[in-house]
Amino acid sequence: MKVKIELALILAALAAGCAANKDKIVFSDEQEVRAAAANTASAPAKSQLERADELAIEQAVFGYLLERRFWDLADYSAVFLQADDPQVAELMKKYRDHVPPIKQSSRAEIRANQAPLDKDTDKPAMILSVDVNEPNANGSVDAVGRWYGGDAVTGFRSFHLTKLNDDWQITDVK
Repeated sequence: MKVKIELALILAALAAGCAANKDKIVFSDEQEVRAAAANTASAPAKSQLERADELAIEQAVFGYLLERRFWDLADYSAVFLQADDPQVAELMKKYRDHVPPIKQSSRAEIRANQAPLDKDTDKPAMILSVDVNEPNANGSVDAVGRWYGGDAVTGFRSFHLTKLNDDWQITDVK
């Protein structure tokens, strides 16, 4: 019993000693190295994209995907966009004659390993999404536009966009 108590006290002392000093260990006795380690500047913070710019970039990429129709070989009854409702409503107005029509995501039924379904028609549907990266050093932005119509019909394009006169323009697509 005495051994257990002594072992517990030793472990507690070791744990307390390890947790007491949180400073980084400098493996040198040289004064300059310690001073340099203490005075290192942190990396400059990346500039964040404003929400309005992010929405404009998403709009440009969604427009590209909707106009190129990567899904022409299949009979889809709807296109769903992974975006907030006001943005989807705006694109629905802009592309009101789009075939298949753009619908609110509440009308989609997602099934594992199968094409999404349009609840209104019980036919397969396409889902489009956009991922916007942080700005590059020169102010341009990269984004990825994806489409998903089930495991067999999926893909993406990489976009490079620059801002010209307060409008984001797609300058390169891969």
